[in-house]
Amino acid sequence: MLTNAEHAKAEEAPNERDLTIRLDQFMKLVGLAKSGGEAKHFIQGGQVLVNGVVETHRSKKLRPGDRVTFGERTVIVELGRRK
Repeated sequence: MLTNAEHAKAEEAPNERDLTIRLDQFMKLVGLAKSGGEAKHFIQGGQVLVNGVVETHRSKKLRPGDRVTFGERTVIVELGRRK
């Protein structure tokens, strides 16, 4: 049986959708691409790695802890607040 505190935590837990971001959106957000079109070009051209593996799907869902590498730059996905 859950205590009231444990129950509140379970109700406040974010759902999976809140913990993911598309690869192309993430690239724009962190400045790896200037636009969605540019991100698409880089991704579909095989120039982007996710966790060390080439990723060619721009809609790939990233989660906290994933590593995105483009050129010499690697960025780790972290959980943040929505503005």
